Amino acid sequence: MDGTQLGIMPLREARRIAEEKNLDLVNVAPTAKPPVCRIMDYGKFKYEQSKREREARKNQKVVMIKEVRMTPNIEEHDFQVKLKNVVKFLSDGDKVKVSVRFRGREITHSSIGQQLLIKLAQQVSEHGVVERMPKLEGRQMVMILAPKQTT
Repeated sequence: MDGTQLGIMPLREARRIAEEKNLDLVNVAPTAKPPVCRIMDYGKFKYEQSKREREARKNQKVVMIKEVRMTPNIEEHDFQVKLKNVVKFLSDGDKVKVSVRFRGREITHSSIGQQLLIKLAQQVSEHGVVERMPKLEGRQMVMILAPKQTT
């Protein structure tokens, strides 16, 4: 077919034209009013559609959630190592779940864990934003960081 529009016509007539040209009547936009159909080879249409889907999947970025675990009484050097890892994950475009594990009676001092998470969030503020503020879940406090959008 040469791509010319034939206009609105009854289904029976459209099928007849398609059969005369030994092609298929393909409904390319079923939700439109009236539905849009093309006279073309159906196999070629399916191939083009799958090719477009493969291309779209290839260009899509999968966001992973990386996890960094700490304890409330973490040493400064260890904290800096964790901080460096968080920055690396955020730079790669991944979300980061930072959790502080409380063991034994440490749970009574959950404010220390919250201060630790807030300190971490402030230090990575140029690379990421807090998606979920620190929240106590059972015996661990969890905060989720998302990479900053580059616009």
